[in-house]
Amino acid sequence: MKGSSVDRRTILAGLLVSAATLSVSGRSARAQSDPLPSWNEGQAKTSILDFVSAVTREGAPDFVPAPERIATFDNDGTLWCEQPMYVQLAFALDRVKALSAKHPKWKQKQPFKAVLDNDIAMLAKAGEKGLVELVMATHAGMTTAEFEQIASEWIGSARHPKYDKPYTDLVYQPMRELLAYLRANGFKTFIVSGGGIEFMRPWSERIYGILPEQVVGSSIKTQFKVDKDGAVLVRLPTIDLVDDGPGKPVGINSHIGRRPIAAFGNSDGDFQMLQWTTGARGRRFGLLVHHTDAEREYAYDRKSPFGKLDKAIDAAGANGWTVVSMKDDWKRVFSFQ
Repeated sequence: MKGSSVDRRTILAGLLVSAATLSVSGRSARAQSDPLPSWNEGQAKTSILDFVSAVTREGAPDFVPAPERIATFDNDGTLWCEQPMYVQLAFALDRVKALSAKHPKWKQKQPFKAVLDNDIAMLAKAGEKGLVELVMATHAGMTTAEFEQIASEWIGSARHPKYDKPYTDLVYQPMRELLAYLRANGFKTFIVSGGGIEFMRPWSERIYGILPEQVVGSSIKTQFKVDKDGAVLVRLPTIDLVDDGPGKPVGINSHIGRRPIAAFGNSDGDFQMLQWTTGARGRRFGLLVHHTDAEREYAYDRKSPFGKLDKAIDAAGANGWTVVSMKDDWKRVFSFQ
């Protein structure tokens, strides 16, 4: 009986040691697994990993409680492709063409004439004022539910002219991994974009895992009405917020109510968002995606009519922002590559 008891204790001890070894091995494997597999090893990737480690390690000097871990992401050119034009602009152009039969005067009126003539050079000359006019004419005068249906149907069928794939396939795989990595470490991730808030909300959760209420964007005014269909919100042809440039910190403060500790962009339109995010006390992080890969995507910066990156990249060094070279820092750009 005594020998049998010793044997049982020996066997039990061996099982406990084996279980502990497996547990440690499992933790080690998880710790060693790469949360950003589409990123090349280098300063950009290291800066992200170091920042997340610093702000999530309890007891560390830079620890940030989970409710304060707010990360904001520009959309066009930061999370998905913005060339040869912003996706919402492509949507607006298609809407002009679809509605042109009801508006015969558009054939002689700019910037609508440029759209109908496929005159991109003339459209570019129209500038921001012309683009706003297009958006007002094609995005207003309907209920929010009607607009959501139109936008959802378009994004579900439209295809990118270069890749011949749905625009929702043109999400950057490294940024998709970054979003997941931040959320796994207690961050709330928000889109803060110059694009229309109601254009992005119908699909943001499906392609980014970002809830509709965590989307901040440009908006037009809406009006509450009760009609034959019941209570509705009607979209008016009046700008409410342009969520670009200095409008981004304003939109963040209004919609989120917390100052981010991390901000990600790719253009001068994101400059003030990065300034505001990294200009506060404590550990902060700013990142710019630099489009340097003409083979896998596009190469552009200072002279691009879409996603111009000039002032912001010049200020990156002094502000300690990480600059990601798409060509050098990403193993792949899109999931299908």
